[in-house]
Amino acid sequence: MAEDKITLIITRQDSPDSPSYQETYKINYRKNMNIISALMETQSNPYNADGERRPPVNWESNCLEEVCGACSMVINGEPRQACSTLVDKLEQPIHIAPMSTFPVVRDLVVDRSRMFDSLKKVKAWIPIDGTYDLGPGPRMPEKKRQWAYELSKCMTCGVCLEACPNVNSKSDFIGPAPLSQVRLFNAHPTGEMHKSERLNALMEDGGIQGCGNSQNCVQVCPKGIPLTTSIAALNRDTNIQSFKNFFGSDNNY
Repeated sequence: MAEDKITLIITRQDSPDSPSYQETYKINYRKNMNIISALMETQSNPYNADGERRPPVNWESNCLEEVCGACSMVINGEPRQACSTLVDKLEQPIHIAPMSTFPVVRDLVVDRSRMFDSLKKVKAWIPIDGTYDLGPGPRMPEKKRQWAYELSKCMTCGVCLEACPNVNSKSDFIGPAPLSQVRLFNAHPTGEMHKSERLNALMEDGGIQGCGNSQNCVQVCPKGIPLTTSIAALNRDTNIQSFKNFFGSDNNY
C-alpha cells in the first residue's frame, strides 16, 4: 500500500439504548496490519479525523488467532473475524460495524446471549456423571471422527447467525451454529443417548423449520464448517424422530 495512512469509518454506540453514529479515524499504516491492530491504534491515539479527542473504541478480542470467535464484527459489509482480516486485502476506506443480529452493548461489543441460550436449548454438550472416574470414553470409528471433528471447529463466533436472513429481531430461529452442534453431539457415542431430546427441541418453535436454505452461513463461516450439510442431515433426523413420536417408538429405524 502506497499510502502511509488508512481510513476507518467505525459505527459506534455509547450504550445499549443510545443511537448509533459513525466516526472516522485516520491511522498510521503498517504492513500486514489486521483490523485488531488498526483498532488498537485508535486506543493509543484516541483522536478522530477532525482532531477531536474521543473515548477509545470498544471491541472484544482474546486469542488473536481465529480460535475464540470473540472479535466478530462487520467489516466492509461482511461479517468476519477482525483478527484474521488483513488491512492490505480490504478496499479503502474500511467500514467497521457491530453485528446487527445481536444487541449492541457498546461500539463493536455485542451481547451474544441469543446464541448461547439456543445452545442450552438443544443441550449442546455431553452430559456425564462427574462424581467419579468413568474411565476412558467410547471410541469412535475414524471416518465418523473425521467429519465430527470438522463440526467441532465451531467457535461460537456468531458470524453465521449474522449472515442468515432468517435470524433477526422478528424471528426466534436459533440459527445455523446450534443446529450443527446438535448433529455433532448426536454423533458422539455418549451424547447419542440424548439424541431424541435434542431433535425434539429442534422441532419446537424457532427450530429447524426456520431455516430458509439461503446457504449464506456456509459461505461466511471462518472455519469452513459444512453447516448446510448438517442442516440437511437434521431435516432427515427430525422427520424420523417425528414418526417415532407419533408411533410411540424409541427404536432406531
